[in-house]
Amino acid sequence: MSGSIYGNQFRISTWGESHGKGIGVVVDGCPSGLNLEESIIQRYLDRRKPGRTKYSTPRKESDMVEILSGTFENKTTGAPISMMVHNQNQHSGDYSDIASYYRPGHADYTFSEKYGFRDYRGGGRSSGRETIGRVAAGAIASGILNALGIHVMAYTKSIGDITINYNKCSKDNVMISPLYMPDLDASSLAEDYLLNIMKEQDSVGGVIECIVTGMPAGVGDPTFEKLDANLAKAITSIGAVKGVEIGEGFGAANLLGSMNNDTWQYDNNRNLSKRSNHAGGILGGISDGSEIILRAAIKPTPSIGKTQETVNNQKENIQINVKGRHDPIIVPRAVVVVESMVAITLVDMLFANMTSRMDKIIEFYK
Repeated sequence: MSGSIYGNQFRISTWGESHGKGIGVVVDGCPSGLNLEESIIQRYLDRRKPGRTKYSTPRKESDMVEILSGTFENKTTGAPISMMVHNQNQHSGDYSDIASYYRPGHADYTFSEKYGFRDYRGGGRSSGRETIGRVAAGAIASGILNALGIHVMAYTKSIGDITINYNKCSKDNVMISPLYMPDLDASSLAEDYLLNIMKEQDSVGGVIECIVTGMPAGVGDPTFEKLDANLAKAITSIGAVKGVEIGEGFGAANLLGSMNNDTWQYDNNRNLSKRSNHAGGILGGISDGSEIILRAAIKPTPSIGKTQETVNNQKENIQINVKGRHDPIIVPRAVVVVESMVAITLVDMLFANMTSRMDKIIEFYK
């Protein structure tokens, strides 16, 4: 099974299944000398682990990370960093009847067609638990970015049709809201809405927004390695994501060129900036020095208690009610996953960018 490796200069390889012994990641290309200990990784993993609020699955997993290699005296050595989280609370029996049918909205059928089998105990590699490795690697990437003065912050923009009011937003609210919304009024409305959805044994989706500040201009490429193209690939590789937009996104299709163009200006200190940011911080596949803004559309959780129609391996049309412990909404736990994949992509492209200009190479080595 290929396709578990992402990145070039800064590369991650995730491994493990949802109901196997554990989940993990190997990070290759991290420079030596970065402060790194398990508590740093754990803070990120705690944001995605299950059972933290009543709006997530009741499955209880400590998701405690163990760093197996690549550090010495709490600093990276430059060697590959291997990290592991043991699976502790599997109820594989909850999934035994799933072996005989294809769940709507899941990868059951496509996985079977590709590999000739499927791990029906929670989805195997298709499970959301695969993102543990991404988040652990994202914590390392975020540490590298922070050392460069670059900061990545993701949050819930909307749940269903309930959307934040930017005039009421504070980044401090993100960690206060159980749904990671920066607008606490919107969060309260969304919480009430979710309780009703849960009573109906249904689920709902939403939108995650991510802002990158401090990104220098000139990172990316004009063709196949565009910064926005790589970010889009990174985000859509997350299982629940069904759409990505950068800057104005699909809204740009409704604007005139005179409205969508970001005009340039010099301030009193002769610093170059844009008067607006419809481009979302990327022009021609290359960062322009302004905030990078992207959004990811997250689908509703496909595992729901409502009766659904499907087919079984006896070629019969049947009705099912999916059993087990499932999230009524994926969005809050996916916030840190989006943030991590953005951070990993930025570090990879920053490292690749170091060889793009001869004068910069000479400046570095001389």
